[in-house]
Amino acid sequence: MGSETPTAPVAGCGDLTGDFGFSLMAVAHAYRSAVSSALESVPQGARGYQTLAAVVEGDEPNQLALAGYLRIDRTVMTYLIDELVAAGLVERRLDPADRRRRKIVATGHGVDTVRELQGRVQEAEGGLLSAIDEGDRELFRALLQRVARGLGDPEPCDADTDRCDDAEPGRQSS
Repeated sequence: MGSETPTAPVAGCGDLTGDFGFSLMAVAHAYRSAVSSALESVPQGARGYQTLAAVVEGDEPNQLALAGYLRIDRTVMTYLIDELVAAGLVERRLDPADRRRRKIVATGHGVDTVRELQGRVQEAEGGLLSAIDEGDRELFRALLQRVARGLGDPEPCDADTDRCDDAEPGRQSS
């Protein structure tokens, strides 16, 4: 398919533009492409950004809970947190409620980084959604958030597959 998402049928391939799965995949691909340059400074790109944003904006009790929330395999999460620690964006601190566990806490640099990147991501999202007016953008975001919240608790992404490559889970940065 290349780096561009088709907006019209390709000769011999049929017209899938009305297919929900095709449209969802096209939007996910376009999103990844639109935000990739904005997030290249963060370890693991969009996944690292979503993890950092979840740490800054949320209060997951520990690394395992954070992995569950973001639907990332716990082994993958360990390496991702290691990279975020090495970049000075987060720290592992003893959990005051259970000294056997460590909480993931954003550093000042991590908070500043998320705030800066949120603006870049919003610009990229604005370009991606430029085909619809502002009212429809808000409605689209609200409906998408409702669907995401209604998914329940699917299994996290596998460490040894590419299931996570088609959609980057995480919070909406608005």
